[in-house]
Amino acid sequence: MKLIVVGGGTAGWLTACHLAKSLENSPEYSVTLIESPNIPIIGVGEGTVPSIRDSLKTIGISEQEIFQKCDATFKQSIKFINWRHREKSESIHFYHHLFDYPLPSGVDLYPLWKVEGQQEPYASFVAPQYSVCENGLAPKLITTPEYKGITSYAYHFDAHKFADLLRNHGVKRLNIEHIKADVESINKDSEGYIESLICQDESIITGDLFVDCTGFNSFLMGQQLGIPFVDKSDLLFTDKALTMQVPTTENEDIPPYTLSTAHQAGWIWDIALTTRRGVGFVYSSRHMDEETARLKFRAYLGESITDEQFTPRKIDMKVGRREKFWHKNCVAIGLSQGFVEPLEATAILISDLSARLLAQRVPKNRQEMEALSTRFNNRLVYGWDKVLEFIKLHYALSDRKDSAFWTDNRDLSLCSNNIKDMLALWSHQPPVKEDFFSKFEVFDYENYLYILFGMDFQTGSEHRQGQNLSMEMKCREQVKSASKHFCDNLEEHRTLLNKIAEFGIQKS
Repeated sequence: MKLIVVGGGTAGWLTACHLAKSLENSPEYSVTLIESPNIPIIGVGEGTVPSIRDSLKTIGISEQEIFQKCDATFKQSIKFINWRHREKSESIHFYHHLFDYPLPSGVDLYPLWKVEGQQEPYASFVAPQYSVCENGLAPKLITTPEYKGITSYAYHFDAHKFADLLRNHGVKRLNIEHIKADVESINKDSEGYIESLICQDESIITGDLFVDCTGFNSFLMGQQLGIPFVDKSDLLFTDKALTMQVPTTENEDIPPYTLSTAHQAGWIWDIALTTRRGVGFVYSSRHMDEETARLKFRAYLGESITDEQFTPRKIDMKVGRREKFWHKNCVAIGLSQGFVEPLEATAILISDLSARLLAQRVPKNRQEMEALSTRFNNRLVYGWDKVLEFIKLHYALSDRKDSAFWTDNRDLSLCSNNIKDMLALWSHQPPVKEDFFSKFEVFDYENYLYILFGMDFQTGSEHRQGQNLSMEMKCREQVKSASKHFCDNLEEHRTLLNKIAEFGIQKS
């Protein structure tokens, strides 16, 4: 059975590697990736979440390669700056969405945090990783085995170099056939299944299952098969991004987190790699024109570049998803599935999730495709809609009133019924795990706690106060003790990165 992946980049090569690895002992299957030599990858998705570690380990890539070949750094959190109204006494308002869960020993510290008057940030109160991040420390030691961490982590990396790493690994170690060609059209059979691809050089490539990783073009799923796009621009307003790569020096600090700084009509991502920063100014064209966006982006970058170096790349963003992601014998993965602003590093997250789900149960025939496609679509449509809800929550919770963008975003009538119902409930009672009952949640209970309480969402908890006060106080002391221990023993982020560059990472 021939599996054909159309399109390269992170989504294409990650999908091909997942498929090839899962089928390496099944000689009746082959994996081919067709990549256009003329279409560049988008290449701005430089942030990940911790699940990527399991995937890279599974497909056989060593962690050392990621750091030495992709300019990678550690990511332990997203630090949100100025997403709330600033009081005059505040220089900035910020909070962390950490990767470590806020429930040490399974004990909920929220009631104790509230009893003690919420005098410190919620993330600081419940997780030692807050102190690790704020002190610019790495999540592990040079002696910690690869893919293991003292705190949870993911990566920032150069997206182009990461795609190259996946390509080389897939071709050399997983026997993926790599064809460079421009696909121009397709042949379908009488039932609407794709039989073959027709390339610009008039060559014809046959296959049994086709994976569309052609990015925003959605060449197979959208253009050729006509699967409708479900527009979500009424929910999430940002539709443009200006991006820059900013060089750094060897002595500059490297934050072990992504910076997300809100502005009048959107936000700015700022990701530090070992040799540069990747910075993006995300905005709503309904609330800010391009000239204003360029001026504000230039002001943010300050003296890190000269005026002559300020040559931002503009990206048009269409927020939404395909109506379904598996149709007949075609599966969409990556930007061909859909797009949501990269506020929570969801691009690679959903691509990886989709690729793993496909690789778990690869169909042997069309009968299996019908059953598996229903399962695949149900799970991922649910996952996509939950991601959209979670991203919208960041905006809906803001109390900023300095522009129409922020006041428009607080209009809860635009939110899903689920979000409206949950916020209404949580205004009286704090969230509990049972509020997130699906096994397919992309963002779970703990993720919501960091956002809700980071944004100072007010909820009642009187019915839970004092239930386990002694246990809560004991766990709180454990958090403080662990915070001190980590800060005393973990290394500065750049120091560890330099050691990895020189000595590598200890194998498990």
